[in-house]
Amino acid sequence: MFAKWGSVVHRRRWLVLVVVVVLAVLGGAWGSGVFDRLSQGGYDDPNSEAARAARLVDDQLGRQGGDVVVVYSTSRGGGVDDPALANRINSRLDALPKDAVSKVVSYWNTQAPTLVDPEHRRGLAVITLAGTDSNRQISDYRKIADRLDVDGVTTQVGGIAPMAAAINDRSQSDLTRAEAVSLPVTLLLLVVIFGGLVAASLPVVVGGLAILGSLGVLRALTGFVDVNSFAVNVATLLGLGLAIDYGLFTVGRFREELAGGRSPAEAVRRTVATSGRTVAFSATLLVVALAGLLLFPQDFLRSVAYGGMAAVAIAALVSLTLLPAVLGILGPKVDALGLPWRRRRADGGEEGRGWARLARGVMRRPALVAVPIVAVLVFLGAPFLSVKFGEVTEKVLPAGDPVRQAVETVNHDFPAASNDGAQIVLRGQGGAAPDQATVQRFVAEVKRVPGVDEVRPTGAGGEVTVLTATLSGDPLGDQAKDAVRAIRDLPEPANTEVMVGGLTARVTDSLGAIADRLPLMAALLVVATLVLMFLAFGSVLLPLKAVVMSALSLSATFGVLVWIFQDGHGASLLDVTPGPLEAGVVVLMAAVVFGLSTDYETFLLSRMVEARSQGASTEEAIGTGLARTGRMISAAALLLIVVTGAFAFSDIAMMRFVGVGMILALALDATVVRMLLVPAVIKLLGRAAWWAPGPLRRLQQRVGVHEGGDLPEDEETRQADPVR
Repeated sequence: MFAKWGSVVHRRRWLVLVVVVVLAVLGGAWGSGVFDRLSQGGYDDPNSEAARAARLVDDQLGRQGGDVVVVYSTSRGGGVDDPALANRINSRLDALPKDAVSKVVSYWNTQAPTLVDPEHRRGLAVITLAGTDSNRQISDYRKIADRLDVDGVTTQVGGIAPMAAAINDRSQSDLTRAEAVSLPVTLLLLVVIFGGLVAASLPVVVGGLAILGSLGVLRALTGFVDVNSFAVNVATLLGLGLAIDYGLFTVGRFREELAGGRSPAEAVRRTVATSGRTVAFSATLLVVALAGLLLFPQDFLRSVAYGGMAAVAIAALVSLTLLPAVLGILGPKVDALGLPWRRRRADGGEEGRGWARLARGVMRRPALVAVPIVAVLVFLGAPFLSVKFGEVTEKVLPAGDPVRQAVETVNHDFPAASNDGAQIVLRGQGGAAPDQATVQRFVAEVKRVPGVDEVRPTGAGGEVTVLTATLSGDPLGDQAKDAVRAIRDLPEPANTEVMVGGLTARVTDSLGAIADRLPLMAALLVVATLVLMFLAFGSVLLPLKAVVMSALSLSATFGVLVWIFQDGHGASLLDVTPGPLEAGVVVLMAAVVFGLSTDYETFLLSRMVEARSQGASTEEAIGTGLARTGRMISAAALLLIVVTGAFAFSDIAMMRFVGVGMILALALDATVVRMLLVPAVIKLLGRAAWWAPGPLRRLQQRVGVHEGGDLPEDEETRQADPVR
């Protein structure tokens, strides 16, 4: 199938080139508008008790505000109670545009004690925006952002909408900076790897088109689902990185075929039949891994899954269409503008012999290589056993960010006005809120719960009465979580439904939803890997080994990330605030790292199985596979490290987490695991590594995706005219 596709692409190479480029450019031009449609929500389970409690309060009492929180501070005599100051602040707040603001509650129009600090030097204004979704709220906030300052007063602006806008702005800036840094460096490295400017430029072109196509897909998705700004970064990271990886392997194989004396037409056909087939299989595994994120209810994970799946699919599609077409057009000119040091053929030279020597060295003492590596990987993964999970807070922004500083000021100086408490919703029956006696009895019961410092009514109307409970200690700590569980376990008053929401409950519910579905995602990844790798390689043990290798690499990566980002070792060097990890980002990283681990496994095993199908022994197949792919896998990992490593310098802690995690995962996987551990384990397995029961073997051969022997030359490509 892939050989036939290679012939088709070669015959229609100019048409394929024009169609793919036009579609990608048009998609990218249209998709550039995606940045105005991104959201910052979706981290919570929309079906949880906490989410239902929040929706009920909004339905019964209207939106409760907190979208924008403004801190006005003064050191002048009279403090915030100065009448002249109060007039200026009220005038400023009253003048805010009504199409962007639905309600303003401030110390100066309510005199509420919760909205002023004990010294009366700082007061709060809580603004409810008109928009009901995060995209509209960000837009509304931008309309009023420059209208909040008051002469003679220090102003700090925080809240959900300003934080979302700040994250969006910094994400877009990070994306631009990452591309500006990574693309030139990547091109330079490709020139060094390929020894020629033309060959080196092809993977970069494929990567650029993959990014454009991904933006178009994400823009289209915003019409149906909320797309988190994080999805654009992930899609760009995967689209660029994998397109370059796929381009690297495809161009390398094409040059190898040309060096073997084949015509450009036959070289394209064989390249698509071998490297193209591996690219398609690798992309399928990655898409399945990312599809596992769709099992979770959080919109954040779903939008990232859509973006990542689109990026991977487009990278593979461009690599299977445009790239072979361009190679067919260039033919031997792919080596044009070669550099002086390039003296070797693409498939030979000292580097290939060096990888073969490494394989022989590993196979001489396979157990001595495998056992210490496994022990080190297990040791590195040990810190993950003590992982703690939280949610996206102001701490994802840099310490000096004005929005983060404003939120921290509110949390520290106005604890009663912060969003850290538990929101308890009492819903009566018969269309009326619970009576006062029922409310007071329940308040007394809540006060007796360990970890609850204070309980007070904060609203009533329709069918509900809302209580706010101040919890002891860290709102994401064990004491606060235990208090929320204890409140939920209290007997409900007669004819009254009780729901508990708020920050602690929201995080607890979200973590519970992730924990419930994580086994399903793990099962999907394992089953998909076992089935697809068996269909590709015709072995029972090789897929099992791949799953175990990927799990070891994954656990070691997360262990180091916990040691840095949660426990704080070296956190100051990365300029991040240690704390609990955001569970959704961890799940995302698990899917991506597992998929990439299998990606490199696929490229390595494909050449081993190809050699084995041509009659090589196990030892010869290992040596051939490593000699043929060792340089390319190392180069691919280095290039992907450059692409993803640019995000390690992001202003957003989440992206820094992803960037550092990808660097660790790629460095471990492409060197220690694939180059040392995999050859050692296959050597220990011996001939059993290639075994499959007879019925399964026949099934795999009937499916037609197995590695065959030397491809017969196609009559049509043999007679094709030389490329001009």
